[in-house]
Amino acid sequence: MHVGRFAETDVSVEEIREGYVYGRLSEAELDRDPFRQFEHWFQQALDEEVSQPDAMALATVDAGGRPSVRIVGLRGFDRDGFVFYTNYQSQKSIEMDGNPQVAVVFHWPEQGRQVRVNGRVTRLSREASAEYFHTRDRESQLAAWASKQSRPIESRVALEERFRTFIERFGEGEIPLPEHWGGYLIRPDCFEFWQGREFRMHDRFRYTHQPDDTWEVVRLSP
Repeated sequence: MHVGRFAETDVSVEEIREGYVYGRLSEAELDRDPFRQFEHWFQQALDEEVSQPDAMALATVDAGGRPSVRIVGLRGFDRDGFVFYTNYQSQKSIEMDGNPQVAVVFHWPEQGRQVRVNGRVTRLSREASAEYFHTRDRESQLAAWASKQSRPIESRVALEERFRTFIERFGEGEIPLPEHWGGYLIRPDCFEFWQGREFRMHDRFRYTHQPDDTWEVVRLSP
C-alpha cells in the first residue's frame, strides 16, 4: 500500500498543505483568566459567523483505557464550567460514570483557532436538566425518549416506529423529561488556546489551575 494515499484514489495525504495566516495571540493581549479568554474568543466566533462554534469534540475513556471521541453541542458556559446534554445510558455517559476525567476541543478553522479543555465532569440536577429539556423543540424531546443511544437497533424502520409510539403516547400534552436524559457540567482544570500562524510557528498558551484558585499561564512551543 502506498503510504499517504487513499486506496483507489489519486488523493495524496502528504500533499495537503494548508497554511495558517489568520492572526496572532500575544501574551500582552491574553486575558489572565481562561474563562474570560474563552468568552472573548467564543464571542468573536459568533460575530464572525464561524460554522457551528458550539460544536466540541468530547473525549472519554472506558474501563480498559480505550479512548473514544465524538462531537457534542455546548449548551452553556460560565465560571463553573461547560454544559452539555445527552442520554445517560449512552456510551459516553457510561464511560464518564466510570472515569469523570474528560477532555474537549473546540475547532474554529475559519479563524485558525483551537481551544482545548481538560476537567472533571458531574451531572446537573434534574431540575436544571428539565429546564433545558423544555426549551428544545417537540421533535427533539420525542427523540430523547425514542433513542436508546449507542445500543444496536434492528433497522431505521424500527427506530421510526419507536419514534411514532411516543408521538401517540404523549399526544398534544407536555413531554416529561426522561429519567435517562440530562446534563453534565465540565469543571476545567486546564485550558489551552491555540492560534494558527504562518510557517507552522503557532501561538499556544496553557492555563493550569493552582491550589490557591489561581491560573498558571505558560507559552508552549508549537
